[in-house]
Amino acid sequence: MAEVKKSAPGGGATAQRAGSGGWTRFVTARPRLTLLVALVLTALAVLAGGGVADRMGSGGWEDPAAESTYATEALARQFPGSQPNLILLVDAGAAGADAPAVAAQARKLAERLDAEPGVDGVGSYWSTGSPALRSEDGRKAVIAARIAGEEKDAAAVLDRIAPEYRGTHGPVEVSLGGGLAVRHEMQTVIQEDLLRAELIALPLTLVLLVMVFGSAVAALLPLGVGIVAILGTNAVLRGITEFTDVSVFAQNLTTALGLGLAIDYALFVVRRYREELATGADTYTAVRTTLRTAGRTVLFSALTVAVSLAAMLVFPQYFLRSFAYAGIAVVLLAATAALTLLPAALVLLGDRVNALDLRRLLRRGRASGRKADGGEGAGGEGAGWGRATALVMRRAPVFAVLTTAGLVLLGLPFLGVRFGTADDRQLPATASSRVVQDQLRDGFPGDPGGGITVLAEGAATPAQYADYRERIAGLHGVARADGPVTAGGGRAYFTVVPDGEAVGPDAQRTVTELRAEPAPFDTSVTGQAAVLVDSKDALAERLPWAAAVIVLVTLLLVFLLTGSVLIPVQAVVLNALSLTAMFGAVVWVFQDGHLAGFLGFTPTGDIETTLPVLMFCVAFGLSMDYGVFLLSRVKEEYDRTGEHEHSVRFGLRHTGGLITAAAVILAVVMVAIGTSRVTNTKMLGLGVALAVLMDAMVVRSLLVPAVMKLTGRLTWWAPGPLRRFHDRFGISESDAYNPGPTPDVEEVSETRREMTSLRP
Repeated sequence: MAEVKKSAPGGGATAQRAGSGGWTRFVTARPRLTLLVALVLTALAVLAGGGVADRMGSGGWEDPAAESTYATEALARQFPGSQPNLILLVDAGAAGADAPAVAAQARKLAERLDAEPGVDGVGSYWSTGSPALRSEDGRKAVIAARIAGEEKDAAAVLDRIAPEYRGTHGPVEVSLGGGLAVRHEMQTVIQEDLLRAELIALPLTLVLLVMVFGSAVAALLPLGVGIVAILGTNAVLRGITEFTDVSVFAQNLTTALGLGLAIDYALFVVRRYREELATGADTYTAVRTTLRTAGRTVLFSALTVAVSLAAMLVFPQYFLRSFAYAGIAVVLLAATAALTLLPAALVLLGDRVNALDLRRLLRRGRASGRKADGGEGAGGEGAGWGRATALVMRRAPVFAVLTTAGLVLLGLPFLGVRFGTADDRQLPATASSRVVQDQLRDGFPGDPGGGITVLAEGAATPAQYADYRERIAGLHGVARADGPVTAGGGRAYFTVVPDGEAVGPDAQRTVTELRAEPAPFDTSVTGQAAVLVDSKDALAERLPWAAAVIVLVTLLLVFLLTGSVLIPVQAVVLNALSLTAMFGAVVWVFQDGHLAGFLGFTPTGDIETTLPVLMFCVAFGLSMDYGVFLLSRVKEEYDRTGEHEHSVRFGLRHTGGLITAAAVILAVVMVAIGTSRVTNTKMLGLGVALAVLMDAMVVRSLLVPAVMKLTGRLTWWAPGPLRRFHDRFGISESDAYNPGPTPDVEEVSETRREMTSLRP
């Protein structure tokens, strides 16, 4: 679908192409067959993707190759009691945990739990007498155990035994908590929230599409493309779960991008098709022209978004890799559906795509409705964008400086970001496992989940163990060191209780000091603080590679689109600026807790380590999506006329309303995702929604035209070798079959008149 171009001295280009292409001919010649095949494949995807959420995990934040991961797995095998993931909180009420009847019932429960298949390492306050396992008021105490196996297998065991232990047992009331219960409940909540988000997003999206298109028929087309993309991606994810772990959080991205990008692409295709019809083209010519122009831009845009999401594959955490799997699949499926199903439907519909024009109730006549849709009329939406762009370009230095300063100011709170780990406080305060964890955190001595564990491997004498324990107990930030707990084969472990926060800076320094402390045996350190240290190290090590992938491929793709050296650099820098408000808001709201009551979450004073990486990749890709839409239309007009300022104004006049409408619709979908009761999902949805709106309404509307005005014709410069490379391999939206007048005297004259009228 690429074209070969020769640059003209005046900056224009002529496209040379032998024909419309086999793909275009197939879609337009066999539309019914295309739709039938798509219907069959979608039905198969529904069957293949059924139950995909049940096969997903709710973890994936740790580096599988890290020291902490090795130590956790080794301890789970050799000392299952040291790594409990199931907590039975036994509430004895006024009788107290030490009452004989309470103790007898608790021991009975512990023995019964120990006999359950798949349950290891059962211990309790009543068997150990440890004061750390009894609440400070003496009314509650703990039975701890580990459910062995992979995450999905352990969850199945929990589902089986939970009803038998939760509730009243004689004189005690039992509640279930622990890491496994938290993750399992989080998975359930996410699935429920996702269904609610879809029920919110779909009708609102349909209403907005009707407002954009007027025609109910045209509005249904993008929605259909989005549904096909979501169902197809669920089937792909179901297949991926056969080979690797996939996070349940990725389903939220599937819904958001499936609807958002499919609607973006369909908006662009349908809008261009209706413009072609408005010029008098017949159905087949309009579809072919749309595929040759808007179709190439959609394909190009999909590649840029997919590359941004693919960058997450360089990270070892399956939480991030899952979003790459889901994102790449849904982007490519959305583009495929927009370039196959949509053109086939348009061929069958013809000009009936404008049927059921609901906006005729609010406007006079069908013609004025079409004029506003196309953005062509002097008094329509397009003229308004043209005048606004002319004003921005007339005062380009002012708009460039003020907009940049404002975006930087909004991003300043991110300088105070603190990274942490996700815990039970991601869940709503009423979630049963969260209630248990809150009681453990607030009512028991120390932080039950805050211990650091040191695995010792190698032969050692009791004296050597004792000497090592004394040395680590004396490290700065250590409140107490217990152990060793030994087993055969020269294996033992020590438990270190840090001062202060379980995963705070002091605890992280303690992890580093423990790893540096010499010992007569091999040591490996794990625990929440150790997992955080290793996760941050893994992200820091691979982040430059991910950034390099995104930046280099973006530079290449935008160069292939524009033939300019400067525009790709501008695209990367301005896209990054568009994300500053998102990152500043994430820290100000979710870390520092502003608006926590209104949004309904519990601030923890930090941000989960992987979330900024995920949000950057998603938001950067979506910003490039809008950037490609704008630049392709600017480049098309510049090739026709060689008029730089006119081309920028023309591009915004013909895409400004479209990009804004697409951004609002995508923001609605992301806000629907942001209604989730899980904090990380809320942060992702609301943060990306803010980034999308800032990009479309501030960066694309103000900063891009201001910067392009300042760079002038230099914007399109490239050295000779690169220009020849672009002439041969570049991709453009220019249409050799329907180039229009060259130059467009009326458009150029109108641009000059509006620019002149704005002079003082």
